[in-house]
Amino acid sequence: MKRAASTLAVICALGLAATGCSDATGSSSGAAPTGTVDATASLKGVKLTMWVAQNSVAEPKQVIDAFEKATGATVTTEVIPDPYESNVPTKLASGVKPDLMFWQPTGSTLPFIQPQTNLLQLDNEDWVSKLGKTEQSLGQVDGHRYAAIVTSPAVLGVYYNKAAFKKAGITTMPTSYDDMLADAAKIKAKVPGVAPFFEVGGDKWPLQWQVQAQLTDLPASFWDNLNKNKASWTDPVVVKAITKYKTQLLDAGLAQKNYKTATFVDQGKALLDGSAAMALNVTSLQSEIQASSSTQEMDEKLGWFPIANSSATAEYSPDQTNGVVAFKSGDSKRETAARQFMSFWLGEDYPAYVKANKVVSVESSVPNPDGLPQTAVAQAKALSSAAGVFQVKALTAPDMHLALADMIYGKKTPKQVAQAAEDQFDQVLKARGVAGF
Repeated sequence: MKRAASTLAVICALGLAATGCSDATGSSSGAAPTGTVDATASLKGVKLTMWVAQNSVAEPKQVIDAFEKATGATVTTEVIPDPYESNVPTKLASGVKPDLMFWQPTGSTLPFIQPQTNLLQLDNEDWVSKLGKTEQSLGQVDGHRYAAIVTSPAVLGVYYNKAAFKKAGITTMPTSYDDMLADAAKIKAKVPGVAPFFEVGGDKWPLQWQVQAQLTDLPASFWDNLNKNKASWTDPVVVKAITKYKTQLLDAGLAQKNYKTATFVDQGKALLDGSAAMALNVTSLQSEIQASSSTQEMDEKLGWFPIANSSATAEYSPDQTNGVVAFKSGDSKRETAARQFMSFWLGEDYPAYVKANKVVSVESSVPNPDGLPQTAVAQAKALSSAAGVFQVKALTAPDMHLALADMIYGKKTPKQVAQAAEDQFDQVLKARGVAGF
């Protein structure tokens, strides 16, 4: 999903974690087997269920159709209503499980579905070694793999309108967050009627990205200490990033006038029609624009560059379409079939899958499909050196975007935004029984 997992909404479902929900199957350890899988072996009569989000219902269609044809199995998708990240744990807590499911493969979100209790281990699957470096780092909890990575994580960077940059005389891309703000000020001064940035207060979730980009200089030790309750979201660096977003971007008039109510769809339209010069967002914005325009139009009008606090480096942000997990069912045939489905997906079917879905490949041996916009090519190139967003680094990801939405309406100060993140972080980790909280 393009939104970060809504952890506050999930707390009500954390009885799943707090009670140590037992494995109802009893007969399956879920341990990772060894050896290769015959991905097209007959599975006639085997029926699998896969949970998907409303915005990812079409994602597995190609591979499901091909797998059913190759094996004789039946794979039925079931749409879980939004918000997916909170409704899934709630449904699992009721005792219902699918065989397969899309799920965000991060250390902050995998724990919500109790992987050690509920999921099959995938440590030794034949596709693991095929994954790229960044993709291999995802999908693991406590040293064990529980998710197959089928698409690259979303890449965070800046989409820009080429004509607006040309009018402002910007010929080289910024190499730090402050450089980007300076370019935004130049656009405001030299290109009347064009908003330097397009911000999305209406949908809220993209508000976090301007802050996330500024947190990239925080050392690994900060996140280690945060996860041990020895550091806090109220750290001056975090408060400074939130404050800079408010005072030097929003209050300085570097966003469009309706930034408090504008939507994600509005952002793509404004970027394409040139009424906005820049949008800091993840790959889902590219998909949104791509749905209503051609690759040729995108290449003509839009560019993309990576940005971090003090460098020209991107960030990556996994979402639920990147990862697929398989559940312990107690039925060895279904569990074997689920593993076989993943092996088929990331094996012989993968070239057809990336072509049908027009996505960047996660395997170096499988080339990207033809016809991708240059923004997608640039993001794929930037991924290998990208840093993870806080959904990757923190044990749980607070809904900072909700507190930032309160801030833009004058209901919270930057310090209160940081405190809200800290309070939620503590609350969730206490509910999960994490040591030190």
